[in-house]
Amino acid sequence: MTALADEQLSEILRRIEARTPAPASGSAAAVVCATAAALAGMVAAYQGEAAAVAGAGERAAALRLRALALAQLDISSYAPVLAALRLPASDAARDAAIARALAAAAEVPLQIAEAAAEAAELAAELARGANSHAVADAATAATLAEAACRAAVLLVEVNLRGAGEDERLRRAAALAHSAATARAGALALACG
Repeated sequence: MTALADEQLSEILRRIEARTPAPASGSAAAVVCATAAALAGMVAAYQGEAAAVAGAGERAAALRLRALALAQLDISSYAPVLAALRLPASDAARDAAIARALAAAAEVPLQIAEAAAEAAELAAELARGANSHAVADAATAATLAEAACRAAVLLVEVNLRGAGEDERLRRAAALAHSAATARAGALALACG
């Protein structure tokens, strides 16, 4: 099976819609995050050659690559959960195995949320220096990044449901808030 990053978009979408456990929501959120980062990179490219802008373009490219790598990683991260779910219901260790696997499976979506929140913040920064045409692209990048972040946060919450006071839940909520704030700022510049 080829890496998602090496496939055409139509093939990625076909794989997501297939009746298979993966790729699924986490990979989809990561692909949306990569798209947001790519849009942010485009906005940076239109802003000129200044060192700060070049740094923003490099940051966007790094986020795009990171998100695509996380999309691929997400495909395998849920396999232990599926294995635990296949344990016989009579197995005394089944519930604990499922809980451990779900707790571990929260890691990749949390990383996707981190990348997406960073992409939203970068897009909002770029919106401040964007011309009247590119500011809408920056706002769109921030909006897509926030959506990816919220989707990934949802997966963290679902995977950690019943896990008690896991600090990753607070971290995920903070990332969602950060992405929402960045999106609101970018939208205010685009629509204001």
